[in-house]
Amino acid sequence: MEPTAGLPRVEFAFPGPLRDRLVAAVLDGSKISTTGLVVDYEHEGEALPRVGERSVVVDSDDRPVAVIEVTDVRVVPLSEVDFAHVVDEGEGDASVAEWRANHEAFWHSDEMREALDDPEFTVDDSTLVVLQRFRLVTDPREGAGAGR
Repeated sequence: MEPTAGLPRVEFAFPGPLRDRLVAAVLDGSKISTTGLVVDYEHEGEALPRVGERSVVVDSDDRPVAVIEVTDVRVVPLSEVDFAHVVDEGEGDASVAEWRANHEAFWHSDEMREALDDPEFTVDDSTLVVLQRFRLVTDPREGAGAGR
C-alpha cells in the first residue's frame, strides 16, 4: 500500500460488524459512495471533503487497509438523496426509502447521538447531508503500489 503518513483517516460507521461490511464493500469495489451529516463535520471541526483529496480507510482494529480519493462531493437535503447514490453506496438497499430507514437507524443510534453530544438528535427531510463519491486508489490485496 502507498505511504499513508499525513493522509487523513476515513472511518466508515463505528468499529464493529457494520464497519467491517462497509470496508469489505470498499475493497471489493461495490461501495463507491458514502453519506455523512454536515452537523457531524461541524461538530468534529472538520472541513467537508474535497475532490482530489485522499484518505486512509481504517478497519475496526484501526489498521489502514486502503487509500481512497474523493471524486465528487455534493451537499443536499436528506430528501434529495437519489437512487443512483443509494446503489453506489453498495449496501444492498433496493430503494431510497430502504436506504433512508437504514441510515436513520444509524443516525438515531445511541452511538451517533453520543458522538454528536446530542441525546435527542434526529434527522428530517431538511437535514443537510454530504454525498461523497470516491475511487479506490490502493488495495493491499493487490500488492504494494497497486491501484485502480
